[in-house]
Amino acid sequence: MLHMISRSSFCSKYHPLHQAGCIKTLQLPSTQIHCVTNRSPCKKYSIKCPQSSINITNNVRNREDISSRNCKQFNKYRCFLTLQDGYEPKHLYNNYSTSFRDVFFKNLISFYRLTRPYTWTGTVIAITSVSFLPIQNLADLTPTFFMGILKALVPAVLMNIYVVTLNQLYDVEIDKVNKPDLPLASGDFSRGTGIAIALISSLTSLTMGVMSRSPPLLLALIIWFLLGSAYSIQLPFLRWKGHPFLAPFSMMILMGLVYQLLFFIHIQKYMLARPVVITKPLVFATAFMCVLSFANGLLKDVPDVDGDRKFDIQTLSVIVGRERVSILVLCLYDVNCLWSCYISWSFFIFSAKQACHCNLPQHTCFHSVASS
Repeated sequence: MLHMISRSSFCSKYHPLHQAGCIKTLQLPSTQIHCVTNRSPCKKYSIKCPQSSINITNNVRNREDISSRNCKQFNKYRCFLTLQDGYEPKHLYNNYSTSFRDVFFKNLISFYRLTRPYTWTGTVIAITSVSFLPIQNLADLTPTFFMGILKALVPAVLMNIYVVTLNQLYDVEIDKVNKPDLPLASGDFSRGTGIAIALISSLTSLTMGVMSRSPPLLLALIIWFLLGSAYSIQLPFLRWKGHPFLAPFSMMILMGLVYQLLFFIHIQKYMLARPVVITKPLVFATAFMCVLSFANGLLKDVPDVDGDRKFDIQTLSVIVGRERVSILVLCLYDVNCLWSCYISWSFFIFSAKQACHCNLPQHTCFHSVASS
């Protein structure tokens, strides 16, 4: 049990203490003896050999009697014990420094950073908002309606986790330059852990889509899976991330078309049990989100120019520069906001005129708006 410099000191065959009643006693402070901390003042640690034993204790009052008369032969075989106060091997006693709770919360925070919260937060807001477009009156706000939203949100968030995790798995070296705080790039999560998270989230999402018995929801998840895989996977004709326009177009298809149309049909037909009707608010939301998502697809590459240029990822920001892409994105944002405000105001004016021409209570505000 003791780590000793001399190997022959406690050999059972050649040890000179093979005499009955020979006991070697040492007084030591609280020390670490081969990974065992001597903490109790009354506890003894001993090594026993045939017909003899060596006892090490820290409860001996007299230090003078170190060797007995019967153990004089031991002097020429004397060795030194390597004992270090407070030594504690990390590979055996990590639980002394970190508790299970600390490790759990550390991994939870790393998983939170892995999922890129701003992405799934946007997913939740987009799907929830588009789910309210088929609502015609307050009677539609039933438990079935909210359950339909939940059935869409959970697999959507899981598929979002798959997409962002897959992207980080293929961009580990790039993220070490662009985003070194991400779990896979920083080493908080291993590659195997990332693969497991991607597989579990994608399979669970698709399984929930099948169990929902909603074809538009399942189709949305399949398209999402294919677009996310084509964006990141390094294969011929894939890896759309490295194309200056395929990356923003894939985001436009997903956020502008899939989010708006398929999730709308999922709520309208399979939760509210109504025939599919493409409404004007849906057309407006789809057009607005197409322009916005395309601009976001260009903007997201602006901070990553250094790593993309180093690894030959030909985004538009690498080709023409950050400043020009930023100006282009700002122009797209401005145009999108201006035409959406114009459409919204025109729709309000049209609704006000329709209300004034009907047999509704004549409000002053409607007259003033209609006359303008």
